[in-house]
Amino acid sequence: MKIGAPKEIFEGEARVAMTPDSALQLQKLGYQCAVETGAGAAAGFSDAAYEAAGVEIIKTAAALWKEVDIIAKVRQPNATEMKRLTADKTLISFFNPAGNEEGMEAAKKAGANVIAMEMVPRISRAQKMDALSSMANIAGYRAVIEAGNNFGRFFTGQITAAGKVPPAKVLIVGAGVAGLAAIGTSTSLGAITYAFDVRPEVAEQVESMGAQFVYLDFEEEQTDGAATGGYASVSSPEFREAQLAKFRELAPEMDIVITTALIPNREAPKLWLADMVAAMKPGSVIVDLAAEKGGNVEGTVKDEKVVTDNGVTIIGYTDFPSRMAAQSSTLYATNIRHMMTDLTPEKDGQINHDMEDDVIRGATVTYAGEITFPPPPPKVQAIAAKSKEKPKELTPEEKRAQEVAAFKAQTKQQVSLLAIGGALLLLVGLYAPASFMQHFIVFVLAVFVGFQVIWNVSHSLHTPLMAVTNAISSIIILGALMQIGSGSFIVILLAALSVFMAGINIFGGFLVTRRMLAMFQKS
Repeated sequence: MKIGAPKEIFEGEARVAMTPDSALQLQKLGYQCAVETGAGAAAGFSDAAYEAAGVEIIKTAAALWKEVDIIAKVRQPNATEMKRLTADKTLISFFNPAGNEEGMEAAKKAGANVIAMEMVPRISRAQKMDALSSMANIAGYRAVIEAGNNFGRFFTGQITAAGKVPPAKVLIVGAGVAGLAAIGTSTSLGAITYAFDVRPEVAEQVESMGAQFVYLDFEEEQTDGAATGGYASVSSPEFREAQLAKFRELAPEMDIVITTALIPNREAPKLWLADMVAAMKPGSVIVDLAAEKGGNVEGTVKDEKVVTDNGVTIIGYTDFPSRMAAQSSTLYATNIRHMMTDLTPEKDGQINHDMEDDVIRGATVTYAGEITFPPPPPKVQAIAAKSKEKPKELTPEEKRAQEVAAFKAQTKQQVSLLAIGGALLLLVGLYAPASFMQHFIVFVLAVFVGFQVIWNVSHSLHTPLMAVTNAISSIIILGALMQIGSGSFIVILLAALSVFMAGINIFGGFLVTRRMLAMFQKS
């Protein structure tokens, strides 16, 4: 089968769904590859680069749609492109099925199979195909760069001969994929970064990246993001008022504000109101990543940059990924390639559209002349819902009874193990020499004490603890080195093996410990 990528016709779109590198990987799956002339030019991929990768160059979009079996696109196809679909074709693209009923009906009428990249379930196995996250990551990074381009001062604080320059203060509203990317970029540039999200469980992620999480003095049970595909839920009016009050408090201090709050298939919530914009210092910058759905900021104009009367710049661009077309195309083409890998388990260049596969089924919008949207809920929803069931509250007497029963069971188990161990030691002592028993008892006690120590350590500390314990315990290498000069070949062989294994423990133990500690160090 042949897979092709046409030139995007959406105004201002510079991305392309296939790059020379991704084409090489697709060919390994058994596919022939084709692109329309100039499809990758805006992203920096020339026709010559495609030809060097073994990709066929087709002159017109109409010819490409006719020749290929699988069409890979970035933007939602328009009515003209939908008319080119036939029953033997598969379309892989952003499709916006929730707001594109006309497109789904056209695909159903044509009998074509459509896979919507934004519908890839947000589960661990599908992360490599999650095009929404790939593009949001770029948008978050680019938002900070765009803010810096319009901000008149340094991000990082500096002390110069001319005086002291304070660091910029940046607030990121929303700690999803785009928000976390913005946080990482802002902190790496040296700004004092604050972040807010309606999901308090993301506070640890925010703080681990060097930012300060903005807490509200308000208690409200929020819907778990895992149960809603990773998105925040709609907040209550009381929570919203507390949130706005906190933003009004922060507005005069912030130099840059980046808003990312967007709930699928809804208008963007207004979070940064006109009075907050008016309270900001002249020269401050706001980047509204939700501008496509009306914006989180009052005063945002879609696809434009405006300057308010008090000198605050509000950026409402909706093409941040396209402003980094080479990087965006590379990531998106990789998402497409991974999707094709799952669709081609035999690597024979033939699609196996397995509707029993959770990822493929979740992303499929139309199949075999039928509309399959919306897909069934991902299994992670059921797991998340189950985990939120609260355990039954126990009375103090019931808790005490449980503790006593557990203590008795543990004591009984330990006494049984000691009795069995003592009997085995006596049995060995009947036949073994005294010199052997002396060392054997020390060995058994060391194993027992070591087991008790490790068993009572938190699981999260097992890896570093075991690593450094292995390294230290490898002092036995001294005994092996003393025996390696023996006259017996068997003793020499065993001593050499001991040195080898102890060496792995020593170097490997310290190496693993060092890597674990490095994870908690800020570079």
